[in-house]
Amino acid sequence: MVRKAVLNDAASIYEIVESFSKKGLMLHRPLNDIHDSIRDFFVCEADGGIIGAAALHISSEDMGEIRSLAVREGHTRKGFGTKLVTACLDEARGLGLKKVFALTYKPGFFQKLNFRIVNKEVLPHKIWGDCIRCIKFPNCDENAVLIELGERPPKPGTGDKKGEN
Repeated sequence: MVRKAVLNDAASIYEIVESFSKKGLMLHRPLNDIHDSIRDFFVCEADGGIIGAAALHISSEDMGEIRSLAVREGHTRKGFGTKLVTACLDEARGLGLKKVFALTYKPGFFQKLNFRIVNKEVLPHKIWGDCIRCIKFPNCDENAVLIELGERPPKPGTGDKKGEN
């Protein structure tokens, strides 16, 4: 189940993100940063605990970023990452964002979700403030991916014809 994170989830989110950070696969996020941005996060619960997390961060008036997308080892390739990204994209649409991007080592995962690889220079400059904390800065080897959001498609049976409800 995917849901919005609450403060009690911060330690689990930190643990998941830190496990990938130690491998050089994700930017380190101090626990206090996770507390500060807890409203950005979604978590995925399974097997009685938090097994994945992702955050939607607003980067500009029309663009958001998916950050800290991670699923615990042993739970990958089961659709949990897709559910987390979908939750972020649904929230982005609800907020009126036009585009969402991510910096990733797994562009193929995002491409399956209709993101396209883009040049990092098209991204807002303020994202580079986070990059300064990365040990790979300024030689970033992540890929930038972007999706342009259209209108949310109507759900089946919700009356997408005028006058039908």
